[in-house]
Amino acid sequence: MTTDDAPGGRTATLPAPAPERSRTRRHRWWYGAAALLALVWLFGVGPLGAFMGKLTEVQTNDQASFLPISAESTEVTEARKAFQGTASIPAIVVYSDSAAMGPERLGQIAQDAQRIAREPYVAGRIAGPIPGTEDRSVAQLIVPLTNEGNVGDHVESLRELLGNTAAQGATVQVAGPAALSADLKAAFGGVDGTLLAVALGAVLIILILVYRSPLLPLVVILGAMLALVLAAAVVYLVADAGWIELNGQSQGILFILVVGACTDYALLLVARYREALQEHERPIDAIRVAVRGTYEPILASGGTVILGVLCLLASDLASNRGLGPVAALGIAAALIAAFTFLPAVLLLLGRAAFWPLMPRPSAGRAMAGTTEEIVREHRLWGRVASAVRARPRLWWVGTVVVLAAAAAFVPQLRAEGTSQFDVFRTEVEAVAGQRTLERGFGTASSANPAVIIASADKVAEVTEAAKGVTGVTAVTPYAEGEGAEPKVVDGRVMLNATLAEPAESKAAVEIVRDLRAAVHAVPGADAKVGGITAVNLDTLDTASRDLRVVIPLVLGVVLLVLIVLLRALVAPLLLIATTVLSFASALGVGALVFNHVLDLPGADPGVPLYAFVFLVALGIDYNIFIMTRAREETIRHGHRDGMIRALTLTGGVITSAGVVLAATFAALAVLPLLFLLQLAFLVAFGVLLDALVVRSLLVPALSLDVGRTMWWPSRLARSRKS
Repeated sequence: MTTDDAPGGRTATLPAPAPERSRTRRHRWWYGAAALLALVWLFGVGPLGAFMGKLTEVQTNDQASFLPISAESTEVTEARKAFQGTASIPAIVVYSDSAAMGPERLGQIAQDAQRIAREPYVAGRIAGPIPGTEDRSVAQLIVPLTNEGNVGDHVESLRELLGNTAAQGATVQVAGPAALSADLKAAFGGVDGTLLAVALGAVLIILILVYRSPLLPLVVILGAMLALVLAAAVVYLVADAGWIELNGQSQGILFILVVGACTDYALLLVARYREALQEHERPIDAIRVAVRGTYEPILASGGTVILGVLCLLASDLASNRGLGPVAALGIAAALIAAFTFLPAVLLLLGRAAFWPLMPRPSAGRAMAGTTEEIVREHRLWGRVASAVRARPRLWWVGTVVVLAAAAAFVPQLRAEGTSQFDVFRTEVEAVAGQRTLERGFGTASSANPAVIIASADKVAEVTEAAKGVTGVTAVTPYAEGEGAEPKVVDGRVMLNATLAEPAESKAAVEIVRDLRAAVHAVPGADAKVGGITAVNLDTLDTASRDLRVVIPLVLGVVLLVLIVLLRALVAPLLLIATTVLSFASALGVGALVFNHVLDLPGADPGVPLYAFVFLVALGIDYNIFIMTRAREETIRHGHRDGMIRALTLTGGVITSAGVVLAATFAALAVLPLLFLLQLAFLVAFGVLLDALVVRSLLVPALSLDVGRTMWWPSRLARSRKS
């Protein structure tokens, strides 16, 4: 402040008024804090990106990481260790030639067996060479590999060793359970490369179209990447400590979930910031308004997802239980980034973040105008809001009928499991080797028998009962060496039951179900049945149990969050009902697409559970976003105008958020696994259904038709405003 009244006519500088000086100091402090926060993220969290590449070191993609925790097959897996000294998993080396295997060729295969036996990853005696019973041009070696260390690495070492086979001219393939584990690990190898590149590329394109700005999309992508880096570092540390179990499937979902969720939160915050910049001259005032207006729905959204995925801890499948905390840590990292890094950078950039379409206070006052002005200003969503307002009952009844019609196809979803060889969508060596094996030996193979643990004094009765089961071709006791007596450990013996069907097939599952019933009926035998096929059976049964347990838990958690957030009972109950209907519709459409468009062989029994958890936890986000804004607007303008304003003002941002999340989950389809393809479709389609239909038409129309009762028993239900 200056004046010309100083002695000698000089211009004197007078101190600024105290309130103005105080405000300036506070603003400088906030800008300094924002700069420091941004630097902490960039130079403190950024270097932790090395942990993303190290996550594979703490992954477990072997069979144990997908076992039911308390199932009979798991008990047998543990019991087998006492008989075999060390836990092992078989690899089957398959040889095929253009002519029948003669003594010379079998001798060469025996030389390979001697070389393999000297390797440190071999856990026991190698069986073979065994010539084919159906096709003599095929032979096999059964190689027990140790479960210690990484089975995938053992298989790769075996394949490398056999690259220089003594049986020159023969085709050599490594198949069996160990090879399946190795090829599964390889399929997940694109998680931190291809998957992330596809997801980020899709998000970047969508953000450029939404913002029409070159700078803001990069800021949002950077925030999502930093959140992912933080999540990866924490997950690595806790997995390395043995507190949680990580597999490739969980890692892929973690990457997608963090990028999609953080981008969604950013879209909501940025949209509110743009609105506030149209009302406030100073960016610092605008960012305060934006954070105050979005922290509640974003926290509720993130909290709902965290609590929802943690419900997977109630699952009895190891892979499900592992995903729960992994996904929860990822969402927590996304929330931290959304509330710290993003507001700090937006404050530092100010209006320049939106260049070249920078919002100005003169451009309009988004929240200050009348409802009609708001509707006219937003052409697309104003028209949608006007149509819903004119005939709400027609809209909500019509959408319910369409969604229910789609849900009617849910029984067609074949989620009874598939052969392990159907889980791959590309040709892998384990699958090709299995085909060769079946050509040479038929569908039955002694390499993957059903394993029976029973009391030694009841071995004859158990053997007789097992042989009487249709589909069991042979039952032999486990012994250390040919001609040796059956090995007895703690008064128990181990029997191997050869099945007439491939161990991974649905037919074999039914044989094992009958086998269990037969041996369980032997008095005093305390017989238990395990093995590869029994694991598949227990996984199927456990998945059915998990659906009955986890689904009610998730619904209860989401309902409680909505009740606390909206301070009402009617609205949360209706929102839960619409979300469940949306999930059922997505599942019904998925069944039609899987069966009649993609012609898939079936679905993993875990697909419906994963789809439910993610669709309900994520799909409810869009209802949270619109209803928290509707509550805010209802307090000022009454229920009817409040809902119309909320639909109009949030239409663009919520639709964009839905498209972003759908695009990120769709990226899971780049990994060549059946499970992830189906999950990608169900979640992507379900999210779009929630964002474009449920949130845009069903919920607003239902809310308008129900009226103020929507907010019962809060005071809003008794407000005089219409």
